[in-house]
Amino acid sequence: MIDIRGLSQIYKGATGPVEALRGIDLHIEPGEVFGIIGRSGAGKSSLVRCINLLNRPTQGEVIVNGRDLTKLNDADLRAARRDIGMVFQHFNLLSSRTVFDNAALPLELVGMSKEQIRERVEPLLELVGLTALRDRYPSQISGGQKQRVGIARALASNPKVLLSDEATSALDPETTRSILELLRKVNRELGLTVVLITHQMQVIKQIADRVAVIEAGRIAEMGPVIDVFTRPQQPITKSLIDEILPQELPVSVLARVRTLAANLQGASGQLLRLSYAGESAYQPILSQMIRDFGLDLSILHGQIDEIQEQTFGSLAVFASGDAAQIQAAIAHLRAAGVQVETVQIEG
Repeated sequence: MIDIRGLSQIYKGATGPVEALRGIDLHIEPGEVFGIIGRSGAGKSSLVRCINLLNRPTQGEVIVNGRDLTKLNDADLRAARRDIGMVFQHFNLLSSRTVFDNAALPLELVGMSKEQIRERVEPLLELVGLTALRDRYPSQISGGQKQRVGIARALASNPKVLLSDEATSALDPETTRSILELLRKVNRELGLTVVLITHQMQVIKQIADRVAVIEAGRIAEMGPVIDVFTRPQQPITKSLIDEILPQELPVSVLARVRTLAANLQGASGQLLRLSYAGESAYQPILSQMIRDFGLDLSILHGQIDEIQEQTFGSLAVFASGDAAQIQAAIAHLRAAGVQVETVQIEG
């Protein structure tokens, strides 16, 4: 559906050229929810604005639905943009127009009749849950309702792609969840490809199928969300995941580990961090370690959550016993699909 090849974006800055994007390559499948996440200034908003050519890239190709947008003339580009809806952070509604009229605006601009507009907009208002508010003005509805109007407006031209640029960052957590559920509903019921720009891993976790992590204008890491959460490779990815699944153990846990290590009385000990997802989450891994390898285990810290109906989580355990048996247990866990990190105990 979307292919981005060798995409670069250079702006003129006060002190010289600024490279916002540096050789971006992406392939986004039809019908998936694809997340693009990064810190402020990483280049994610520049990237999403290149997808519909609101920003014209300095170099590279932007192929949407088989057409390279960078090679289209102005008239063809305007036509191609009808296949790309966009939802903004700050809603951008016209205060003098009702909910219905805001959603209908793109159709008015292309000259559709009132009857055609009504036939198109009324089902959209029902889809986003705003039928009862159709005659209200933006000042009379909540932030979440305004964003629903924005989504209805973005869908009015019957696009194949929906771009969401920080659409939930101005909303409270409960409203954010409802808007993300609506975007997933739109994705499933209308078959739209959704590209989700955000700086929040919680947003990615809730609805994205795959994610690209962008840093300093480059793709640092990319893959299925469940894999990126359970096997982060880059420091920026680990930092972002740390917001909802902390990677560092609390100081109190580390103090407890040092106490356990000091009282081993001739046995060996190893602090292990276990990460698991999917089927490995349901295996009796700890009881197997005790039974099959004769180890004593102290569970020190743990978290569990769910992504795309798959369980994932982490455990910190202190294993004590025969050194060879600890290593054999680690090998067994890895063979069973559990990610095992040995953590050095300091001080």
